[in-house]
Amino acid sequence: MRIKWFSLVRVTGLLLVLLYHFFKAQFPGGFIGVDIFFTFSGFLITALIIDEYGRTESFDLLGFFKRRFYRIVPPLVLMVLVTIPFTFFVKPDFVADIGKQAAATLGFTTNWYEIFTGSSYESQFIPHLFVHTWSLAIEVHFYIIWAVAMWLLSKRQLEPIRFRGTIFAVSAVLFGLGFLSMFIRAFFTENLSLIYYSTISHSFAFFLGAIFATISGVSEATNRFKKNSQLWSTKRVILYFVGSFLMLLLLTFVLAFDNLLTFLFGFVLATLFASTMIYSARVLHEKTPNIKEPAMINFFADISYGLYLFHWPFYVIFSQLVSNWLAVLLTMFFSILFSSLSFYVLEPFIAGKQPKIWGLEFDLRPYWKILVGIGSALALLLVIVSAMAPKMGKFESDLLVNSLKQSQNNITRSYMVTAGDVDALSDVAIIGDSVALRSQNAFAEIMPKAQLDAAVSRNFEDAYAIFQNQADTGSLAQTVVIAVGVNSTAGYEEETQKYIDGLPKGHRLVFVTPYNAKAMGDVKAVRDYELKLARKYDYVEVADWYKAALDHPEIWGGTDGVHYSDADTAGADLYVTTVNKAVERVAKQPAKK
Repeated sequence: MRIKWFSLVRVTGLLLVLLYHFFKAQFPGGFIGVDIFFTFSGFLITALIIDEYGRTESFDLLGFFKRRFYRIVPPLVLMVLVTIPFTFFVKPDFVADIGKQAAATLGFTTNWYEIFTGSSYESQFIPHLFVHTWSLAIEVHFYIIWAVAMWLLSKRQLEPIRFRGTIFAVSAVLFGLGFLSMFIRAFFTENLSLIYYSTISHSFAFFLGAIFATISGVSEATNRFKKNSQLWSTKRVILYFVGSFLMLLLLTFVLAFDNLLTFLFGFVLATLFASTMIYSARVLHEKTPNIKEPAMINFFADISYGLYLFHWPFYVIFSQLVSNWLAVLLTMFFSILFSSLSFYVLEPFIAGKQPKIWGLEFDLRPYWKILVGIGSALALLLVIVSAMAPKMGKFESDLLVNSLKQSQNNITRSYMVTAGDVDALSDVAIIGDSVALRSQNAFAEIMPKAQLDAAVSRNFEDAYAIFQNQADTGSLAQTVVIAVGVNSTAGYEEETQKYIDGLPKGHRLVFVTPYNAKAMGDVKAVRDYELKLARKYDYVEVADWYKAALDHPEIWGGTDGVHYSDADTAGADLYVTTVNKAVERVAKQPAKK
């Protein structure tokens, strides 16, 4: 039984994910699209199990796993194999450790792989091509655990109504445990990605969907649901449906991944709105017996899983080669092509059914050997690329080397100061992020006396903790350079003002304006405010990296839009020179009085 308007729920989840990946600066909270998928999966799987038990008073566990296999595995394998040839168009960094990534993907353990490698969901300099399958891994974990639990429950031979009630109680407990796990852990970790990738902490959406399945259902609907379907007006149902959609859309504008409130309340709100949308769609199905869903909506709902799988690696690759809009168009073209072939041709063929596209049936058996040959060639290519791929990309290895150099330099400075060489302690200290860290060699050459303290993914708040500690201990340099901002554009006015207020007398301050080609509006707002501070306070100056980056497009070829190209030293030299000139300017101005 196909429920009308469920397709709109699927398409909503897909739309939010695509907007987030393609236009992250405009839709920073679009990652909740995954939670819509989770909620819908929990609802649909549980409803279908209840329906099956209502008909047969049993649950066919093997049949369930076979259906999941035919739906999940073929497009996943196709995505991995098709992606590999496209990697020859980008630099080797993108296939670093690709063998383990592919193994984790096909083994449904991508979320654990990302956790164990210390990955950050939003701050990957070279994005993993298969990182998006973390959500599929959690979904498969849910399918396995939930199906086994339902199979064991079915063995108790309960009455259908008690079977449904028991599922409600178990779902409610598991929902509460999952939500509390995310809520409590959010207070005790600096890397929120560890919670985001966690099967336990991020599973509560499935169980809220399961709760709604027990109070509505698909074929086996509850009496309460039937009454609501009769009592609620069509206008009221549409209001609930559209309202929940608009609230989900609103969350995509206001949520930020690195914000604690997102993990405390954001995800659970998204799940609640998704559940409301699902329930409303189920009622709307009953209220509109003579209305058909638009064919285009059905089409995108059918291929939504494949589209989700294919879009990310294609977008990562194409965005390295062309402008963002052209990358989006190419991504959508190839993703729709391959996901359609998967859903309408490959999946039914593997399941032993007749492939059919737009009502036209065709026989693939004469081409079986050719298809096997192509698949084998792509599989061999995957093995070869995995064997030849570097264990770590050049970008990450450079950051590691620069971090070690920075530590060595700081140890050397500390030793020399202890030994009595007071000139070894520079009057300039740079507290920076990964862009500053990449410029370690240039700092050593152009500003050899400056003390660099930079780290990956550092934001205003992290930098201020270092700044405040040095101010409290009297070890703060005479001129302090704050080279962060790209990782924390939210709340920049309050964050930058902390440095102004916390700067001790007799010191000067330099802000390095952030640059991010994929979030120009956000970084420009930070830059404009920092320029305003420099005009207001004599002891504040700006190193305008934003303007320097715009004036030198040649340093951005094939990059992520945040970190300049490593093809030569031009980007690093420009960055450090920009900082150095600002330090020279502020030195001519009075210190804070």
